[in-house]
Amino acid sequence: MHTELFSFMDFDVLWNGLCRPLLRLILSISLGLAIGNIIEALHWGRFLAKVSSPLVRMAHLQDVSGAAFTMAFFSSISANSYLAEQYEQGKIVRKELYFSNLLNSTPVLFLHLPSLFFLAVPFLGKAAFWYVGIIVSAALFRTIGTVIAGRFILPPTPEGCVTCELDDNAPKDAKEVFQRVVSRFMRRIRRVLLVTIPVYTIVFMLNRFGVFEALNDVIGGDNGFLPFINPEAAGVLILSLAAEITASMAAAGALLTDGSIQAKDVVLALLAGNILSSPMRALRHQLATYMGIFPSRLALWLIFCNQSVRVVSLILFTLAYYFWV
Repeated sequence: MHTELFSFMDFDVLWNGLCRPLLRLILSISLGLAIGNIIEALHWGRFLAKVSSPLVRMAHLQDVSGAAFTMAFFSSISANSYLAEQYEQGKIVRKELYFSNLLNSTPVLFLHLPSLFFLAVPFLGKAAFWYVGIIVSAALFRTIGTVIAGRFILPPTPEGCVTCELDDNAPKDAKEVFQRVVSRFMRRIRRVLLVTIPVYTIVFMLNRFGVFEALNDVIGGDNGFLPFINPEAAGVLILSLAAEITASMAAAGALLTDGSIQAKDVVLALLAGNILSSPMRALRHQLATYMGIFPSRLALWLIFCNQSVRVVSLILFTLAYYFWV
């Protein structure tokens, strides 16, 4: 019992499970902060904002939100770091920060979409098109919903000024650019180190003590509260909760090849696992990053809003698939 409890003190476990991933995360956040600060210091955000200006105008979002939306297609950390910087400077209010963060969830999905699609196709075959299609459709639905809600809730921006504010206070030379980048980076990296390291360490220890596995058992249970899931596909659902997506897709592929279940059963099981694992995924993958970028309380609210809207949209499309396909 004691051996299992303190197994995380083994050097290999600490290095491979905590130190190396934590270093990788800190480097990723640091790089994101640097890119965000460079973009702001050089005022490249003006050009990024132009790309998304029609969508931004429709949602009554400001120039900086448009720039962050475009940046999210390349790096979610850079986009969030940029938004956090603008929020601290008072260029956007908290309400707009929420909308901008929700809007950025779609570019973030498209950032990882190729790897998801080419992972799913070999395992699932034609079912992969349904699964990935529903994920993408839900994301586009969230984008449309965010734009419509923003148009009604946020005050309109001046016509033709989606990018105008990004020209204010432009740096005079390379020296001033360098000074701004270094100053802002050093101020924010301290928060990254002070918040991200303890949060990530706590999540690691909770995972080693089996807390997430126990929570997954509570959420997943014996599958009795999900009557639309074929019992044969219950293993796929549990693997979706307890492991990464590769394991659940591999199990689903084996069942499809064996002819034990139909493609629709696999898609429903994977979608249900995706929905039910959202809280655990947020704790494991988003909490440390968000708390290293935003103030702690704000980070929690952003994660809650983002995941809640995501789950609701996935439930709607999963139900539509169940009843009409």
